[in-house]
Amino acid sequence: MPVETDAALREILGHKRVGVVGCSTTPGKAAHDVPAYLQRHGYEIVPINPTAQEVLGRDAADSLTAVDTELPLVCIFRPSDEVAGIVDEAIDRGDVRVVWTQLGIRDPEAAKRAEDAGLSVVQDRCMKVEHGRLCG
Repeated sequence: MPVETDAALREILGHKRVGVVGCSTTPGKAAHDVPAYLQRHGYEIVPINPTAQEVLGRDAADSLTAVDTELPLVCIFRPSDEVAGIVDEAIDRGDVRVVWTQLGIRDPEAAKRAEDAGLSVVQDRCMKVEHGRLCG
């Protein structure tokens, strides 16, 4: 289901474990600074980056498939043309409840597939901004 209300966003932000696809090792990049902010605010970040061994003090997984812990929320920091494959992995996992794409990242077809599979979808929004606005 598309997420359109502040109440729905607050509920989503209540998931405290977040798989971050494209989590960066580079401070100053949104893909590093947003997960670092979330981590400082009590979230367990599960970094997913096949080119990094560790991000934010956590072992990085190569893909969503390689993560062996429950991931209720997946946040995507990859280009829009990569979202479809990530959404398919999220659906296949069976434990993902929410797919969130960061600012500037959209794939309406992948979002529809996720929604049809029962996942909530947030597109083109920053988790840090929404957390600060609704929970900060």
